[in-house]
Amino acid sequence: ASTVTILTYPTNGTATVNGAGQITYIPNPGYLGPDTIVYQFCGNAPEFIDCEKVTLNLTVVPFILTDTTIKACQYNGKGFFDLTAANVTTYSPVVKKFYPTLADLNAATNEITTPANYLSAAGIVYVKVTTNEGCTGNAKITLAYLPTPVVTEATISECYLENNETKAAFNLSLANVSTESPITKKYYPTFVDASNGTNEILNPLAYISGNASVYIRVYNSNGCYAIAKVNLVVIPPKRSTVLVDKIICIDGRTNLDAGPGYQSYLWSTGATTQVLSGVPVGDYWVILKDNGCSVKQFVSVKKAVDPVISEIEISNNTATVKVTGGKAPYKYAVDSPTNWQDSNVFTGLSRGQHIFYVKDAYNCTPIFVEVTVPNLLNAITPNGDNKNDFIDYSELAYKENLSFVIYDRYGNKIFTGDKFNNYKWDGKHFDKKILTGTYWYHINWNEPNKEKTPIKYSGWILVKNID
Repeated sequence: ASTVTILTYPTNGTATVNGAGQITYIPNPGYLGPDTIVYQFCGNAPEFIDCEKVTLNLTVVPFILTDTTIKACQYNGKGFFDLTAANVTTYSPVVKKFYPTLADLNAATNEITTPANYLSAAGIVYVKVTTNEGCTGNAKITLAYLPTPVVTEATISECYLENNETKAAFNLSLANVSTESPITKKYYPTFVDASNGTNEILNPLAYISGNASVYIRVYNSNGCYAIAKVNLVVIPPKRSTVLVDKIICIDGRTNLDAGPGYQSYLWSTGATTQVLSGVPVGDYWVILKDNGCSVKQFVSVKKAVDPVISEIEISNNTATVKVTGGKAPYKYAVDSPTNWQDSNVFTGLSRGQHIFYVKDAYNCTPIFVEVTVPNLLNAITPNGDNKNDFIDYSELAYKENLSFVIYDRYGNKIFTGDKFNNYKWDGKHFDKKILTGTYWYHINWNEPNKEKTPIKYSGWILVKNID
């Protein structure tokens, strides 16, 4: 054991010794600089009874702690704060320990172990500062937020791509999501990507997309960001629903109407009107502009396909005209294209040449076929008196594909006319006279026109064979 006694007290402060022999020095208020204490300690044990004198030279330096505020960017109500950047003292070197509450600091509990990246809401934490000399002090650190950019949702509309009408090329930099300046932007395809900073869009000036949404990180000069949503709208082509192909007569004219409501019209003829008037058969196009986007639409004026007289059936003095092609309903006339009728049947025709006319719903120049109505012979008496001994259609021998066939009432063929028998029949079958009775015949041929119109003539004949 020993005793400690102060021999010379400091001149710029006070010094005291406690019962344990510890000296406490308190400098005078505001004093900084050197000071000296002289003390001695003596032993009181039999083996140590000497005294030693010690001169203690002190230097009083400033150790001031200041409460301070640090700021961080705020995301979803919290920020990452670097507590080590809080400038609570200029004294160095020191050791700092951070605590969420003053109670934790005093109890040395719940020390913040990640002070350089402390995730917290705005509030207050505390720091305990210790110097190498063992001096300690506490300071309050206020956690505050830096300003976050103010952003708004935006929409960009662009015209469709010609090779993919469901998509467009968007310049994302045109999205007006903030009025602040200066700002920088980064672009992401989803909100999750924008939040995580992943899959950044690297071609924002020509971003190909359909109708969708993208997201922009908007950074201010503090480096804080907010996420803005941008809606992408593809403007589809607005084609005319009233502009359709027309069918007209070869020498006709018609009007092409693109319909109202477009910003502008430009026809292949150079016209800039809604209606292109008086155009003949041909192919045309028009560029229609709507909502700033243009579409090129093609249209044709086609020649009406002429109807075709496919067949004429003649029975006695009645003719039935059959038509294909063109556009129904058809109109029919005989010998003059003036007295038109809806029926395709003509009765009471005289023998000889007749011209049958047909026109369709387009009312173009009628088509026609000239037909021979054969002489009608309803009875022969092949008795060799040279009167009515034959049924003779040799006058039709010049017709193309002429066919002349006679049948009995059971449908059995009993005669076929050809160039060898000159299309004459004398009432015999295999050189034998047939029974007296009624027989039926068909005569077919093709008229010598472009369509080779087939003609079918049918009739009956009474054969009286008299022995």
